[in-house]
Amino acid sequence: MHKKTHSLILSGVFIALGLVLPIAFHMFGGAGPIFLPMHIPVLIGGFFLSPMLALSVGVLTPMLSGIITGMPPIFPMMPIMMLELGIYGLTISVVKNNVTKNPYIALLASMILGRVAAGFMVFVLSTFFAAKLPSAIIFITTSVTTGIPGIIIQLIIIPIVVIALNKSNLAVFEGAK
Repeated sequence: MHKKTHSLILSGVFIALGLVLPIAFHMFGGAGPIFLPMHIPVLIGGFFLSPMLALSVGVLTPMLSGIITGMPPIFPMMPIMMLELGIYGLTISVVKNNVTKNPYIALLASMILGRVAAGFMVFVLSTFFAAKLPSAIIFITTSVTTGIPGIIIQLIIIPIVVIALNKSNLAVFEGAK
C-alpha cells in the first residue's frame, strides 16, 4: 500500500480509538479527566505518524469527539484539548524522529509541552474570550493532580505498547514509520 495512504488510514484508526475509548470510560461515570482515555491513542499515534499527521490526529480527535458526543464540551474545553493533544502528537513524532528513539523521553516531553500548551490556551480563552477558567497555573496543576491515574497508565502502558508494536513487525505499523 502507498505510504501516504497507509499513514492516513492509520491516522483514522487512532482518531476512531480516540472517540471510542472515552465513551467506554464515561460509561463508568466521569472517568475521562481521571484516566485520560482520549490521550492514549493520540500519544501512541505520535510514535507511528509523521509530525503533521500526529498533530492532525491530536487536533481532530477532541474536535470530532466534542461535536459527536459532547465530550469534551465545545467551549472552553474543546479548544484547550485540541491544542494540548495536538502538541502531544507533534512533540512525540518530532522527538522520536529527530532526537531519540527512547519512548519514555518522547512521552515525557510531549506530556510536559502539551500541558504548557493547555495552560497557554486557558490564558488566551480567559483573557480574550471571557471564559470562566482558573489561572493557567491552577488549571495545569488541577488537571495533572486529577489525571494522576491516567498519567501513570500512560507512562506504563504506552511505552510497552510502542515497543511491542515496533518489535512485532506488523505490516500495519511498518509502513507508517
